[in-house]
Amino acid sequence: MDDQVTPLLERIDARERELGTAAEQLRTQIDELTARHRELDEEIENLAVTRKTLLALPPATPEPAEERPVLPAHRAYQQILDVFADAAGPMRARDLCQALDLSLRPKNIESTRHKLKRLVSLGVLAETEPGLFIQRRP
Repeated sequence: MDDQVTPLLERIDARERELGTAAEQLRTQIDELTARHRELDEEIENLAVTRKTLLALPPATPEPAEERPVLPAHRAYQQILDVFADAAGPMRARDLCQALDLSLRPKNIESTRHKLKRLVSLGVLAETEPGLFIQRRP
């Protein structure tokens, strides 16, 4: 072969190797992109199925709003609730009588205990243990 042709052939060989390497890199990237594309298509399909399922569900019925209990008309009940609103913790009927400046006679303590039990039955107060009352918090 001619001495002028050999360098050209070597340059052609080098260029073919470069192009072959570049083509192989592109094929690898295409394979990776194809796999990623497949994953995205699957996720889109899953979302479509989820949307379809959710739309097919019957409408949720809202839970009925909890009605506020109707307090007895006597003002003592509101006074009791006012004391509990400021209380740091549970109270006994005796403690409540003191907070309301009532004498600690058995008649007053029993009357207060009765009112506390009524507020428990209405769901306004809770009796955490026998004789110990606390205000329910929403």
